[in-house]
Amino acid sequence: MLDVRNVSRLFGTKAAVDRISFSVERTGFVGVIGRSGAGKSTFLRMMNRLTDASAGEIRFEGRDILALRGAEMRAWQSQCAMIFQQFNLVPRMDVVSNVLHGRLAHRATLPSIFGFWPDDDVLKALAILDRLGIAEQAAKRAEALSGGQQQRVAIARALMQDPKVILADEPIASLDPMNAQVVMDTLRRIHDEDNRLVIANLHTLDTARRYCDRVIGMRDGRIVFDGTPDQLTTGVARDIYGADASFSETATSTSIEALGTRGDDAYARELLA
Repeated sequence: MLDVRNVSRLFGTKAAVDRISFSVERTGFVGVIGRSGAGKSTFLRMMNRLTDASAGEIRFEGRDILALRGAEMRAWQSQCAMIFQQFNLVPRMDVVSNVLHGRLAHRATLPSIFGFWPDDDVLKALAILDRLGIAEQAAKRAEALSGGQQQRVAIARALMQDPKVILADEPIASLDPMNAQVVMDTLRRIHDEDNRLVIANLHTLDTARRYCDRVIGMRDGRIVFDGTPDQLTTGVARDIYGADASFSETATSTSIEALGTRGDDAYARELLA
């Protein structure tokens, strides 16, 4: 299904992503963890073609998406939806219009600019908002919503694309613990109900353990762990986060409610004995 082969991204002489390789045989919920600067976001941006790779191949269903150009690349981006840490909504636009922007690749540009959408698109957007529990917010400006609600609007916009892959780049890093849990529950339910491949960059071990089928750990642009959540031992955490002292198992199992708003660097420091 997905085959990443020796993918690198150089910025000058520094490798932000350094010859990483892994395969995903079937749809699943894959978490990518690591410190800030480990290469997590750069990898997702290469998958979505927001950043060019320096070398390697990313094959999805047999096609190298890094080789796509023009209309073919834009078609891939519509199949590979991206959810960002800071939501990337239009603040002064109403919620349903933000969701409808997920159909921009499928509709004529001029009518979309003036807000003319087919009735079936509007009904689909409202149905998705209802599925995510925020249909009553449809007419409000996006800026009037809480952070957790805005992130669910961003997820709804991604679902409007009807994508095969959903990429989530630190989707809960800026949320309070309660909203973080709601957003992660939503992403997990989308995978379970729709059978879509979800790849999420996450900033705590506990979140990865709780929601993911598979976890990939990155450090200094390289993959240093690839396994199941129950294999995320303190020794593995040490390899991923670069800690040079012993870890407390109770710290690594701290709940998502306590860690929902902390970055991975702060979390790694907390794990140090």
